[in-house]
Amino acid sequence: MTSADQPATPPEQAPALLDGVLSGGDIEIKGRVLPASNITFFGEATVDGTSVRCVYKPIAGERPLWDFPDGTLAAREVAAYVVSEALGWGIVPRTLMREGPAGVGMVQEWRDPDESQDPVDIVKVDAIPPGYLHVLDAIDGDGTQVSLVHEDTAALRRMAVFDAIVNNADRKGGHVLAMSDGHRFGVDHGVCFHVDDKLRTILWGWAGSSLHPDDAAAVAGLAEVLESPGAQILERLDELLAPHEVDAFRARADRLLGGQRMPVPSGEWPAIPWPAF
Repeated sequence: MTSADQPATPPEQAPALLDGVLSGGDIEIKGRVLPASNITFFGEATVDGTSVRCVYKPIAGERPLWDFPDGTLAAREVAAYVVSEALGWGIVPRTLMREGPAGVGMVQEWRDPDESQDPVDIVKVDAIPPGYLHVLDAIDGDGTQVSLVHEDTAALRRMAVFDAIVNNADRKGGHVLAMSDGHRFGVDHGVCFHVDDKLRTILWGWAGSSLHPDDAAAVAGLAEVLESPGAQILERLDELLAPHEVDAFRARADRLLGGQRMPVPSGEWPAIPWPAF
């Protein structure tokens, strides 16, 4: 699939109805998502017979992180959605904060990936498929030399740009959901927005390359809005993040635009999450 085939945003399916059910529906927990570092439930929100499958992560189930002392993981997940919507890329599924069966937490629309697609993959060394970019070489559990690769598509490239400005410290392969129409959703954004450079991702295939003009235009539009006093996105981010985190987020967007290049590993922080998937 080529970059031109990638839709900029996923098709909308009655967004007002989905938002209403997610925000006001009764949540019935169907099970727990395993493995997960923090308590993560799978459930359904229902209003008047209309149900929406969802992920529910209660704040009470979060494990404290020494390097993320401010705020909550749930608030960071919602903040990531706010930024995704402001960019117009629809990377993060609908996400909101609300009361649930185990207390206040993050509720996110569930998305089923197309299992026949592998936007991130492990292949034999020197066997990189056409349309994929090389990230690194390693040795698997059987002693075989392998390469970590990801697809070279506009949808995934936008995700890499998004991760750079929200400072995503945990973009694993399993956090990329491939949709059958070519769209790519990103999930699990609880460790974003740190003030220090903590970008840790498997999407390094574009490292050091020029920022794509379309991506630069979207980030420039976001940066312009962030400079507007009273902008709705700033009000939302101020509700969800600490002031110094919002300032650092704005600075990262400006820095990306100033350099006009995709980020490279800093060398001061592990560049790849573990496990990678």
